[in-house]
Amino acid sequence: MKIIAMNLFNVAIIGATGAVGQEMLRVLTERKFPLQRIRCFASPQSVGKKLNETTTVESLSEGCFKNIDIALFSAGKKISLAYIPQALNEGCLVIDNSSAYRMDSEVPLVIPEINLHTIKDHRLIASPNCTASMITMALFPLHQRVKIRRIVVTTYQAASGAGHRAMVELMEETKAMLEHRPYQRTVMPQPYGFNLFPHNAPMTPSHYNDEEVKVIEETRKILSEPSLRIGVTCVRVPVLRAHSIALNVEFTSPLSATDAKKTLEQSPGIKVLEEWENNRFPMPLDATEQNEVFVGRIREDCSQPNTLDLWVVGDQLLKGAALNAIQIAESLTGFAPSRGAEEDASCPAS
Repeated sequence: MKIIAMNLFNVAIIGATGAVGQEMLRVLTERKFPLQRIRCFASPQSVGKKLNETTTVESLSEGCFKNIDIALFSAGKKISLAYIPQALNEGCLVIDNSSAYRMDSEVPLVIPEINLHTIKDHRLIASPNCTASMITMALFPLHQRVKIRRIVVTTYQAASGAGHRAMVELMEETKAMLEHRPYQRTVMPQPYGFNLFPHNAPMTPSHYNDEEVKVIEETRKILSEPSLRIGVTCVRVPVLRAHSIALNVEFTSPLSATDAKKTLEQSPGIKVLEEWENNRFPMPLDATEQNEVFVGRIREDCSQPNTLDLWVVGDQLLKGAALNAIQIAESLTGFAPSRGAEEDASCPAS
């Protein structure tokens, strides 16, 4: 699906100093996206900050999106609602990483490996919640094979999902605990070092928190299954980067663990990691700074028929956010990263 026919592109990142914004800047360069110019916008406190030799943080203002081809928003729902209409009016194609438009029936919610066809001629495309992205990456190939009836999800979400400040707070609080000194938290509502707690997203009247509601609603929209039964519990764990997810998946008819594994091994963006003899399966350290979503411990649920258990791990900042948005941009422009760029992006961090 190609919407823009150009050779080089002017790209803007809104929220460029945040954890996802920084990854967007890195991934654009790493994948050799055909940039004419890149402009970075952030909060007034960051204006003037140098992000590299050629890029300085700018402030959002009237007319700032003129001559921008693609605007990547990752500054939160409030900023998206305030500035995306302006960006669209000034001629941008917008890819939004916030929750602002995800459930808007007029806005496609896109994972390129799953539902790129929904983009059509839209000028505003939403990128999903990080957890929903990883869940659907693992489930979509299986759902294509045998239709899913019900999913029970338990997540183990890293500090990266709450942004750079949460990652710093986890490190500082853990160090303080090891040194037996007090620490004053400013990001997380509960002790985080050596601790875990139900996800800190706001609670809704249903007694599901906002993160859990996003997972349910967005998974249904991505899979085009508005009535899919989903139960979810989201948990914040003291891991810096990369979310882990336990999935219990009931299908409408039998699907063996062997066939599920073969299907996932052939699916783009998925890496199966299973060493049963060593009790070795995907961990956050495996997925950190990796483009793929890792799946392992694929097994049949002995408590009921037609049901599999899966363990899924992915880098929240990459396929859960920055990478997915840039893959959408690549699809819209017809750009395909070189084989070398793809391989470099998948190499373990040294």
